Amino acid sequence: MKAIVKGAAVTILMTTTAWPMLAQDDAGESVADFVPVTDEMLANPDDGDWLMWRRTLNHWGYSPLDQLTPETVGDLELVWSRGMGPGNQESTPLVYDGVMYLPNPRDIIQAIDAATGDLIWEYRRQLPADLADYVNLNDITRALSIYDDKIIHMTGDGFIVALNAQTGAVEWETQITDYQGGNYQTSGAIIANGKALSGRTCKPDGGPETCFIAAHDLETGEELWRTYLIPRPGEDGDETWGGIPYESRWHVGSWITPSYDPELNLAYFGTSVTHPYSKFMLGLATPEEQDQDFLYQTSTLAVNPDTGEIIWYQQHIRDQWDLDHPFERILVDTAIAPNPDEVPWINPNVTPGEEYRVLTGIPGKTGIFYSIDRETGEFLWARETVEQNVVTDIDTATGRATMNYDVFYTEAGQTNFVCPSLAGGKDWLAGAYSPLTNTIYYPLQNLCMNATILGDEVIFEDQGLDASVVAATGTDQIGTVRGINVETGEELWLHEQRAATGSLLTTGGGLLFGGDTNGRFRAYDQENGDVLWEVNLGSPIGGFPISYEVDGEQYIAIPVGNYLIAGVQLGATPEIRPTTTTNNIFVFKLAAD
Repeated sequence: MKAIVKGAAVTILMTTTAWPMLAQDDAGESVADFVPVTDEMLANPDDGDWLMWRRTLNHWGYSPLDQLTPETVGDLELVWSRGMGPGNQESTPLVYDGVMYLPNPRDIIQAIDAATGDLIWEYRRQLPADLADYVNLNDITRALSIYDDKIIHMTGDGFIVALNAQTGAVEWETQITDYQGGNYQTSGAIIANGKALSGRTCKPDGGPETCFIAAHDLETGEELWRTYLIPRPGEDGDETWGGIPYESRWHVGSWITPSYDPELNLAYFGTSVTHPYSKFMLGLATPEEQDQDFLYQTSTLAVNPDTGEIIWYQQHIRDQWDLDHPFERILVDTAIAPNPDEVPWINPNVTPGEEYRVLTGIPGKTGIFYSIDRETGEFLWARETVEQNVVTDIDTATGRATMNYDVFYTEAGQTNFVCPSLAGGKDWLAGAYSPLTNTIYYPLQNLCMNATILGDEVIFEDQGLDASVVAATGTDQIGTVRGINVETGEELWLHEQRAATGSLLTTGGGLLFGGDTNGRFRAYDQENGDVLWEVNLGSPIGGFPISYEVDGEQYIAIPVGNYLIAGVQLGATPEIRPTTTTNNIFVFKLAAD
């Protein structure tokens, strides 16, 4: 199937190669009996399905399947694998009713029999020949969405596309932005009340108008609203930019999929840093002058999905070092009783043991763990995890951070030792929550940097920061997995190792799955962190692990291959060299009796 689509600034030729759907599945059920996916199904998915980036709207990264346990996981064996397209490998498969929908790098989408690995259909977008001239991260597709009978894909060239879930045919597409104009999309949308909510990266040379979040109707592709992340003159937040002209306000993006609370009808977006990192380049000479809020950088935004209105926001830091805060916002209903021996910042209004609807976890590269009332935005508590020296204190009544002026910059050529590094601490590699332990497990890195400002003029092509990444003080163990209890803030356990660690998955059988840059994929015990099973997959573990069920059997799937920050992480461990950086997906289940 071929279709010519004319956008506002570019003509795109799209090609869909589609293999016919199988007439029957192994159980004899006609594929024509495809059951459309509803909002109710997204809010309460079948245990055997994985319907969005972190499986559920609350971003838990948790599968309730419990066939795999500490007692049985040792019998896991490989049942199928497939090679994937080249490029940065940061993919999350979706699985619905026995069919896997797999995003490959560079806008290739495949429907695959989830039990056998056989290809059902494939969509390959023919991208503009000059895309790489404008979009440097054009090969990343982290996630898809599913709704009704459509697979929703945010393309590298600035479109939202709906594919027929049964055939791969293009149902509709809408151009969101001109890829030549300064922004791009690396992550999928979340579905809220029949709308696709999405964010994106905005390049500095595109100006403030390229920095926005948006909603699209899933029946027609029509844009419903667009909310800008840099306030315009006269809007709330305009005064936080220190008098910098509107046209010189750059680079507040929201490039990871938001979470959503259907009961509160609020979507939660995280945001990135501004350009340039060091504000002395903008004529703000002293740290005191530079320490403006520059809204809505490095913040959590609670947004009405019907209108795009920002209901509340909580800013985490004021950045000078590329310490983004756009990562997964995890939603949990829990009692909170933070332990003051481990949690230094506790709101004095918190009553220990009181139940809260919290937005919790580590939203940014600092590795600071926050708990916030997700209905009101009230700060509840926070604690550090990895070494950091950019925040010296947090106001426990408001959550406002006190920044460390000793690591701000005032002139070109200045070098500061900054923790964490620009690769985190925490990065886009996702943590996972388990209701079995009321704990979030995170892949965090013990990395700092010697960061030098190279010049005193704004250059759009880079941020003017040369970062030499080194191990954190007093350790050579770069990769960690940490479990932090959501109620108490206590560290349940800590696993440390030389290789940097990747995204995590929790399961109802008490297991935690995750990999590392050395190609090792493991199962941990959620209770104590013991490694119960391990396999060497050869390539860095750049994808997001998932679990699903077909015909009563539980599967574990993990895409592997080189990913955006693997080079930075491997640079800190020069003796670690995985066998290959080839992209593949590997799928495991228990060995047959």
